[in-house]
Amino acid sequence: MAGHSKWANIQHRKGRQDAKRGKVFTKLIKEITVAARMGGGDPSFNPRLRLAIEKAKAESMPKDNIENATKRGTGELEGVNYEEIRYEGYGPGGAAVIVDCLTDNRVRTVADVRHALNKCGGNLGTDGSVVFQFKYCGQIILAPGADEDKVMEVALEAGAEDVVSNEDGSIEVITAPTNDLATVKEALDAAGCTTVMAELAMKALNETEVTGDDVLKFQKMLDMLDDLDDVQEVFTSAILPDD
Repeated sequence: MAGHSKWANIQHRKGRQDAKRGKVFTKLIKEITVAARMGGGDPSFNPRLRLAIEKAKAESMPKDNIENATKRGTGELEGVNYEEIRYEGYGPGGAAVIVDCLTDNRVRTVADVRHALNKCGGNLGTDGSVVFQFKYCGQIILAPGADEDKVMEVALEAGAEDVVSNEDGSIEVITAPTNDLATVKEALDAAGCTTVMAELAMKALNETEVTGDDVLKFQKMLDMLDDLDDVQEVFTSAILPDD
């Protein structure tokens, strides 16, 4: 059992994303484009692209948008050449933060990320300053109420590395960051185990509970980072209170 407020943190994160739905398409299009550029335009052989397309479909993105983003990645259509950049640092309360970006202007992006961290009591670190505190993996989340035994049986049979039951009732399935993520998710969905999140993630090896005034500062920092067009994902070791 782990992560007493894991589900509350996930809901808060999804709530932030839903509130900024207008930016979701932009981020997804950039991810599809880069995934296609890095691994080719066939999702059957490109797990990153397959996952990005699944996310886009879940957000009701039109088929033409998905196809055009893929073609821009493979060079069939002209488009902006985005660069992948990762920033590392600490948020208020000392929790580690990783900010993954796709940008066409790294000078603008680093200034924006630094501003968000500094304004809220955090700070931008150097390359390698916090990444060792995280594990790169596939992460699948099921809401409280899922059948733990069934999830464990299906997930492990499909190739999952671990299944973690959290105190709040949510279940976390960890996979290798390869085809395993898509394979395990498909197996869970086929078995009727509804997944609410499936992504390639930097999972914190140890979590840091944020308390007091730092909670609002941390939430404000996350909101500011989510507002940045260049920011794709934010991973943190922070655990925020339920309320």
